[in-house]
Amino acid sequence: MTIRAVVFDVGECLVDETREYGTWADWLGVPRHTFAAMFGAVIAQGRDYREVFQPFRPGFDLTAEREARAAAGKPEWFGEGDLYPDVRPALARLRADGLWLAIAGNQTVRAGGLLRDLFTGDVDLIGTSDDWGASKPDIAFFDRLADAVPFRNDEILYVGDRIDNDLRPGAKAGMHTALIHRGPWATIQWNTPEARELPTFRIASLTELSPRITDFNKQNH
Repeated sequence: MTIRAVVFDVGECLVDETREYGTWADWLGVPRHTFAAMFGAVIAQGRDYREVFQPFRPGFDLTAEREARAAAGKPEWFGEGDLYPDVRPALARLRADGLWLAIAGNQTVRAGGLLRDLFTGDVDLIGTSDDWGASKPDIAFFDRLADAVPFRNDEILYVGDRIDNDLRPGAKAGMHTALIHRGPWATIQWNTPEARELPTFRIASLTELSPRITDFNKQNH
């Protein structure tokens, strides 16, 4: 029952997506606050976040628009300045604790390259949905993750900001889970019964993981 591997989601877990969503509003030619309000309404209703684009541009194809942005010299991008401030200290502490670390989320091949540039040497594995041909919440994503981690499923902790996409399927795959309280999804879902009962840990900062995992492993050794 001890936790030996920690796997992190990307958006709103490691990466603050505020700036990136703002660039989508700019691309669509709509005010950022209008786009943000529509985004919040869509996810509060439990709908797929990709539906937020449709009222502004009916028939919007996210893959095609990503390619159009890249062709226009405005590709999706994130860098060091978009990481939450607790990311580096938390990874360093968990690495010092001897834990195996990974990053795995619903991301494009391009985003995977950005992640490898940012975290080379900091984690043992970086995997994306595009790499694996499976996207959360499909259990196939977590099956692919389990195949890549050199420990049993019940020795893996998956850290994410969404009950529906991260914790529920992660727990179904037999993994421990941690819900990080930030970003729109976690803010909306935080006080739901499932968010209170399902996660192994509920945390406000990634720096809480090291002591929480240490205590958990002592109790379950």
